[in-house]
Amino acid sequence: MKKIGLIILLCVLIAGFFAFDLQHILTLEGIKGSLDQFQGWRTSSPLLAVGAFFGIYVLVTALSLPGAAVMTLVGGALFGLLWGTVIISFASSIGALLAFLVSRYLLQDSVQSKFGDRLKTLNEGVEKDGAFYLFTLRLVPIFPFFMINLLMGLTPIRARTFYWVSQVGMLAGTLVYVNAGTQLAQLESLSGILSPGLILSFVLLGIFPLLARKVTAAIQARRVYAKWKKPDKFDRNLIVIGAGAGGLVASYIAATVKAKVTLVEAHKMGGDCLNYGCVPSKALIRSAKLAHQQRHAENYGLQGNEPAFSFKKVMQRVHGIVAAIEPHDSVERYTDLGVDVVQGYARIVDPWTVDITLNEGGSQRLTTRSIVIAAGASPFVPPLPGLDDVGYVTSDTLWDEFAQLDKAPARLAVLGGGPIGCELAQSFARLGSQVTQIEMSPRIMMREDEEVSALAKASLVSDGVAVLTDHKALRCEREGDQKFIVVEHNGVEQRLPFDQLICAVGRSARLDGYGLETLGIETERTVKTNDYLETIYPNIYAAGDVAGPYQFTHTASHQAWYAAVNALFGHLKKFRADYRVIPWTTFIDPEVARVGLNEMEAQEQGIAHEVTRYNLDDLDRAIADSAAYGFVKVLTVPGKDKILGVTIVGEHAGDLLAEFVLAMKHGLGLNKIMGTIHTYPTWSEANKYAAGEWKRAHAPQKLLALVERYHTWRRG
Repeated sequence: MKKIGLIILLCVLIAGFFAFDLQHILTLEGIKGSLDQFQGWRTSSPLLAVGAFFGIYVLVTALSLPGAAVMTLVGGALFGLLWGTVIISFASSIGALLAFLVSRYLLQDSVQSKFGDRLKTLNEGVEKDGAFYLFTLRLVPIFPFFMINLLMGLTPIRARTFYWVSQVGMLAGTLVYVNAGTQLAQLESLSGILSPGLILSFVLLGIFPLLARKVTAAIQARRVYAKWKKPDKFDRNLIVIGAGAGGLVASYIAATVKAKVTLVEAHKMGGDCLNYGCVPSKALIRSAKLAHQQRHAENYGLQGNEPAFSFKKVMQRVHGIVAAIEPHDSVERYTDLGVDVVQGYARIVDPWTVDITLNEGGSQRLTTRSIVIAAGASPFVPPLPGLDDVGYVTSDTLWDEFAQLDKAPARLAVLGGGPIGCELAQSFARLGSQVTQIEMSPRIMMREDEEVSALAKASLVSDGVAVLTDHKALRCEREGDQKFIVVEHNGVEQRLPFDQLICAVGRSARLDGYGLETLGIETERTVKTNDYLETIYPNIYAAGDVAGPYQFTHTASHQAWYAAVNALFGHLKKFRADYRVIPWTTFIDPEVARVGLNEMEAQEQGIAHEVTRYNLDDLDRAIADSAAYGFVKVLTVPGKDKILGVTIVGEHAGDLLAEFVLAMKHGLGLNKIMGTIHTYPTWSEANKYAAGEWKRAHAPQKLLALVERYHTWRRG
């Protein structure tokens, strides 16, 4: 009601301004015709004249009415250069602040809620450099000041900052107009005040801060590069270190735009995802799921039985699938694409030079304009006493180690309750291992909502996994051929026997051996970069797991685009990496897929939200597939269909998520999803039904009651 009242008041004031033809007075002709009268008023009542002029100027500016420029001329004519400038400088700044506050009060919330995702980069820029950009706009009089007032009200810039920057930034323009007003009688038009030369001077003054910033950046870069000698010419446009997802994409982009690029890989092309992670684990999961379905064939009207299989053949299939996909990432393919692939260890010796120790012997030194570090990550092995004595495998080494086994490990301990640990624990349990999963946190999959963690645990337990949460691993012990891991729970120690131990407690960025410490490139858990993926050296970039903050193959590829484009064309235009919509999936059964916020994060961050849920036990296709479990959960802005995040638990959850990822990326709401035809009967209908649940909860009940009465009347 307060907003409605303010809108009505503003409309009345503006309407009154035009109804009484006040706009005619605030023209150059009108002012010149009344100048003698104004000067007489000033002479007879100077304080009243100053106060009235000040108040009217503030009102005209606050209401964004035409006439502020003419009133500035009047100020010069009435009060002279000094006092005219002082009076108008404060009046214009106060009026601008009022317009800014009105715009913020009436419009900011609605604009930000509707276009918040698209405005995120702008908002971050304003929060960081808002004063700088506002000052630049204020210095250039070709931008309408009233528009600046209203538009800045929609941004997160602080009101105090807006006021003082406006006070200082508008001073130069105020001086010019007040000075012109001292010669008001000789002025023929407002356009005569700003000559082309004066406008150019203002423009130069306005872009001076931008130029100063560029110069400052150049000086900082010069300081960083000071101790290094830059080559006169370069062997390459780009050198990429690491041939995982990030390195492959970066080098592919460079070759596509005809840059001369070298890709350096010390081990296997395709990196962790192809050789140790995504591909082999999903192959194993598929075999394990088939074994599970055989064991529970009665769910499909068939006779269930214990599956008979060779574990060695299962592992051979895993390696065969890796081999089938290898050509996609091979040296030959990338060489054909125009990439110079070198197999060896790369070390950066200065910002433009890379030494490569070749795998076949010898070395090679190359100079390059830019470098992209895409070295990936490796499994983190905790400093657990006795671990080396009992032996262990990681998500990287188990594929070769277990390929030698005739049977799945009889007793398998899995250390870690994250996505990797959960996927491996369930798969080996389905393949016959007695699995004990150890997690020190209160629950597995801690990044997900509690109900998701509970559902995941229940699924693992139903497959025979002993899930021990809130258990801290203390040490490993060996007694002859017997191996044990000692854990603590509620202050009590417990010895757990095992035959094989998988460490799956996370992955650490590969930071050693690349010369980063010699160059002084900052690292913590990852290589430290800015929004453009630049290190402290503007020509050295990092992408993928080595850069963080996400350790997903698809985010490595995503970052690689920004790193490669900025490395090759950043001197012309740079792009900030965009992390607004990042999906991920944990491939246990049922799958857990998510994009954006979940309930836990929304509550922790204090973000207002509504939750809409559709249970898959109602979905026809899920019932037909005997997989009617799980749900689609959507978080939206209260009262609106704008999607804040989605969690899906169920069969094919990772595939179902894609529709929501697309919707969030392009600002589509649940109404658009509900209005899209989905094939019947398919799993994708779950997304439409989730949107329908939201629509049903937001049905306009009062309108429907009127419609019901209308239909009753129509029946007679």
